Amino acid sequence: MRTFGKWLGRILLVLIITATALYVWKREEITRLMAVNTLFSEDKIVTNFSNMNAAFLTRDVPRGDGPVSDLPQGETATLPASTTDWVKERSVTALVVLKDGQLVHESYYKGTTPEDRRISWSVAKSYLSALFGVIMAEGHIDSLDDPVTKYAPSLKGGAYDRASIRDVLQMSSGVTFNEDYLDFHSDINRMGRVIALGGTMDGFAEGLSETFTAPGSQWQYVSIDTHVIGMVIRGATGRDIASLLSEKIIQPLGYEVSPYYITDGVDVAFVLGGLNIRTRDYARFGQMFLQNGSYNGQQVVPAEWVAESTVPSARTQPGELQYGYQWWMPKDARDGEFFGIGVYGQYIYINRPAGIVIAVNSADRQFKSGGVTTRNIAQFREIADSLQ
Repeated sequence: MRTFGKWLGRILLVLIITATALYVWKREEITRLMAVNTLFSEDKIVTNFSNMNAAFLTRDVPRGDGPVSDLPQGETATLPASTTDWVKERSVTALVVLKDGQLVHESYYKGTTPEDRRISWSVAKSYLSALFGVIMAEGHIDSLDDPVTKYAPSLKGGAYDRASIRDVLQMSSGVTFNEDYLDFHSDINRMGRVIALGGTMDGFAEGLSETFTAPGSQWQYVSIDTHVIGMVIRGATGRDIASLLSEKIIQPLGYEVSPYYITDGVDVAFVLGGLNIRTRDYARFGQMFLQNGSYNGQQVVPAEWVAESTVPSARTQPGELQYGYQWWMPKDARDGEFFGIGVYGQYIYINRPAGIVIAVNSADRQFKSGGVTTRNIAQFREIADSLQ
């Protein structure tokens, strides 16, 4: 019995030593994986959303050496009384409102500050759409109807083999992809673990093999489509997304501080949801789109692309939110009204006729509850109407 105890002790000792060595060897990956698993915990979500660089691999998107662009202070707006309850209900952390290019409201909640760089989630998709419009105007892309494999040949033979650039811009690739954030085994959560463990997003996209319909025949929100857009941009230009976005979008907008991207294990930007930006700077981007791509006297994004990308063009279902090229429109879309949206309540809402831009960051763990998005758009419209 004593001999058995000695052997058991030795086995336990070996296991402890092995586990310790494994942890030391893979400490960063294990730390990031643990961060993914607790990212949305009620007691951590607010802090996490303002400090993504504490847990993930990141890369700066340099703002350059130019001056910070003017964001003139307008007359402080009195927002509708309903805003107070809405802020609490939706766990809003930051709210910035511009009227005719002037800052008329700015508020922060839950211990956050104006200096926080907040995670965009899928608002980043609208940034990538803007960048795509620029590089297409520069002649790097021949046609939206080109197959994505023309610029990203590593996708040949997989699920994206027959998809066009237009298909992926409109979320109509037909690629099978489970977007359920609440399902541990969903594709979107598997993708999160790839990021955490230092894997490659390109490899993840290349590994997708199933489709549920022919490309272009049906709209279905598939976040990995946006990564494919990034692959197309990189293939067409021979450059990385972070440096391109810096040069073409961020520097001309005169941001207050450099944003950063979450990256995968080979420094490729997590373009479908990994931007981290101050809320006032999100508003600057929205103002540029309100002004048909012009900012500070410079045409940052071609006006033709702004117009084409922000109107309903995808095959969304009647009575549902409408979609363009990585931008959303309300169910009852009005001319010049569109928005970028990210999970847990991130928005850039643009209402061109009213001259309104609203940038919102939140930590709303109930964002998927029925009617939440409709309620949020109604609140933005109420704010816009109150400022007329």
